[in-house]
Amino acid sequence: MELRTLQYFLAVTKEENITRAAQNLHISQPYLSKQLIELEAELGKQLLIRGKRKITLTEDGILLRKRAEEIISLVEKTESDLTFNTNQISGEITIGGNSTNTVLEAATKLRQHHKGVHFQFYSSDATDVQERLEHGSIDFAILLQPVDITEYNVLNLPETSYWGLFMKSDDSLAKKETIKKEDIQNIPLIFHRRAGLQNLITDWAKTDITNLNIAATYNVINGSCTKFLNTNLGYFLTTRDLLENKLEPDYCFKPLDPPLTIQYALIWKRSASLSKAAQAFLEQLKKELE
Repeated sequence: MELRTLQYFLAVTKEENITRAAQNLHISQPYLSKQLIELEAELGKQLLIRGKRKITLTEDGILLRKRAEEIISLVEKTESDLTFNTNQISGEITIGGNSTNTVLEAATKLRQHHKGVHFQFYSSDATDVQERLEHGSIDFAILLQPVDITEYNVLNLPETSYWGLFMKSDDSLAKKETIKKEDIQNIPLIFHRRAGLQNLITDWAKTDITNLNIAATYNVINGSCTKFLNTNLGYFLTTRDLLENKLEPDYCFKPLDPPLTIQYALIWKRSASLSKAAQAFLEQLKKELE
């Protein structure tokens, strides 16, 4: 499987049309079609469903797209790291997860002294971010504690938040100042899918996850959560920092009691060989934490 073929495949998945992809790649449409057929034959899998109006992906095609994006990203990052002047601190630093103020301040200060450094922030769920960290396509990840300290170097960040229940202001539970474990036993919950965070909540509630009424799970919150509440799907069990700073009057957030706080951490692979730029960023971040 050649890198060029993967680039062709990604171009088709982006355009959802072989003709347009061929035009963007500056190659002929028959040649591109031939490359895709040969790719499917090499893998022994159908990757594309060729419709009249657009091309869609099979399950195997979706998996290849994800892996191809990671491969291309890693190749580009490797080329970037190798082509920069080794006597200078320059190059790209990729950070996955939810960026914090401390991380951004360290990034700003590093760039004040080294203009050749630039950052790429990748936003996704913890599972995807950790996969990319394992593959080497990102340098660092910012995750909620707890994290596996046997696999990663961990730098605790000062940013903290606390768990609570996000709901409509006219709900009966909204009259309470805090939410106790008994309050969440029978209500439908919308909850994070990460196992470590689920265990955190079940330990707090002194119960098993099977005893909770999980209506839905999420990996990343994009935009407002209010649409979930408006449909009465459930109560959003989340951390305060993932919501807007100022909530709309029709909604409220009630903290858990006893309080359950969380902390963010910057992690990187123990076996990773960090670039000079990534090492400089790490040193700058440690200065910010002193």
